[in-house]
Amino acid sequence: MTPDIVEAMHRLQGRSSAKRRSAAKRLRQLGDPSAGPALLEALKNEVRDPRTWETQYQMTMALGTCGSPSDLAYLRDLVLQRGTPDAVRCAGGDAVVRLSHMEQSHTEAIRWCLGTGDETLAEGALQAMAMLRLVLDRETVAHVLDHVEDRPPHDWLRFWPAVAAAGWTGERVHGFLTSCASGPRADVAEAATTSLAGNYGTYRPL
Repeated sequence: MTPDIVEAMHRLQGRSSAKRRSAAKRLRQLGDPSAGPALLEALKNEVRDPRTWETQYQMTMALGTCGSPSDLAYLRDLVLQRGTPDAVRCAGGDAVVRLSHMEQSHTEAIRWCLGTGDETLAEGALQAMAMLRLVLDRETVAHVLDHVEDRPPHDWLRFWPAVAAAGWTGERVHGFLTSCASGPRADVAEAATTSLAGNYGTYRPL
């Protein structure tokens, strides 16, 4: 365990929410699994205070890069709890897919997130799907497109599938990207155009 990780883990216990948030951001960047248990305990404490949702967001995102599949039960419960802030549910969707990917169960995780009917949770799952550049089986691709294809052209939920589709194939994928590329949202159109060229765009979630 490097001094940088030890120092960040120590700051997770600080009295200032801003310092705890900074520590979580740093651990998220480092992505070292040795910080996973400390992050999980810090998040369990943090969620008791609804005012610190920004810190909770960063801790949840960090858990997605440092945690293990054993954390999935807690995360799934957290995102389904009434009162969990939108930002934390979004980060939870991202973390659930990332940790599920470690045990090759990401397709089930994506379907689970989309199946909850929670669009914020779905956004997080689709975000992780795109950032991990997951090449999904045809059935799961169809499931994702079923969820987003008929949404209005301005709908933000179309963005991450447009990014991820750079690694997908098939006429339906091409049709989805073509529709997005000619749509009114500049960010979605740019992502789709990049994917149509067979390239992944460079995007970083907050």
